[in-house]
Amino acid sequence: MKTITIYSTPSCHFCHAAKEFLKSKDIAFTDYDVTADPEKRKEMLERSGQLGVPVIFVDDEMIIGFDQKKLSELAGIA
Repeated sequence: MKTITIYSTPSCHFCHAAKEFLKSKDIAFTDYDVTADPEKRKEMLERSGQLGVPVIFVDDEMIIGFDQKKLSELAGIA
């Protein structure tokens, strides 16, 4: 099973789209709201070098933004 982590904000349309896509495929993920959690915001910046969201990790593979094709490939979604 892949470990999927999403760093997001409540107002981000692409964050919502990524999470809804994973939910529709019954794929579990951990979501961190970087506006409410300064430690997770710092972690996201250290791991990705990005302040923009979403930042998605599938195991150690990083996706910046919502790239459905790449997310599907990395998560093993047919």
